[in-house]
Amino acid sequence: MARLTARRALYAVPVLLVVTFGVFAVAAASPFDPVKAYAGTAALGADQETLDRLRENLGVDRPFTARWWDWLTSALGGDFGHSTVMRQPVAEVIGERLLWSTLLCAVAFAAAVLLGTLLGVLAARRPGSFTDRAVTSAAYVLEAAPVFWIALLAVWLFALQLDVLPAGGLTDTGSDRVTFGGLVQHLVLPAGVLAVSQLPWFTLYVRQGVGDALMEDPVRGARARGLSERTVLLGHALRSGLLPVLTLIGSRVPELITGALLVETVFSWPGIASATVEAATAVDFPLLAALTTLATAAVLAGNLLADLLYGLIDPRVKLEEM
Repeated sequence: MARLTARRALYAVPVLLVVTFGVFAVAAASPFDPVKAYAGTAALGADQETLDRLRENLGVDRPFTARWWDWLTSALGGDFGHSTVMRQPVAEVIGERLLWSTLLCAVAFAAAVLLGTLLGVLAARRPGSFTDRAVTSAAYVLEAAPVFWIALLAVWLFALQLDVLPAGGLTDTGSDRVTFGGLVQHLVLPAGVLAVSQLPWFTLYVRQGVGDALMEDPVRGARARGLSERTVLLGHALRSGLLPVLTLIGSRVPELITGALLVETVFSWPGIASATVEAATAVDFPLLAALTTLATAAVLAGNLLADLLYGLIDPRVKLEEM
């Protein structure tokens, strides 16, 4: 396990280098002017000399390769630079928002895996039954539904029509104090929407995996020995049927991050979404690079986690050979 982790960490280095370089290259080719974004309305009445001086002070007049190298060498020392759009160090910007984004993604992902496993098992028990058709049909419909549409529908139904859950934010209107009860109440809608957006893939994968496992000889042998259907399903078929789901965990991380950005925007969740949008529109090079590096590292970690789980659960796979 340690050998696999170390090897993947070594492979991640060139990936992160290429990604961060690409961020600076794309941002440099962007039509947005970081100086005007930094100055705001004051840039409308400023002369060209003032704008040029501000451009020099911000360092955006230099080639993007020089800016990338300066950012990279500083980042290796723990300094991710200063965000021009947030007017504070990049580390503080991410630190203030990362906890809430992580909480949202973790709760949503756990709910999607658990509920998807339950629905997939129920559908696989009797292929072709009403339950199977209902679960698979709902999964295909949700698979095609955009996450922002699900989010807006949830706000309309639960916040506006039923008035049982808050429409967004982290605290109630007029209050900035975060309590456990209030946090749970405000987390239900965004986490639920994000979980629903991930649910179809886990449901369909579990249904297919468990359905195939129920047709295998070991499971048929367990039934022939007189074991109960519950034991056969949970003790034999489910374990074998969950193996394909482990590979799905790593591949769903990019979609989870993208979905989280949209969900945070709709529900005004104080995560990294607003920082990402503002950094992109203002061409905030240091913040853009740090956020992209963070997202890339999350994807690589998800792939590593999927491989580790696969190697631990499947006795046919040896971690030292991966």
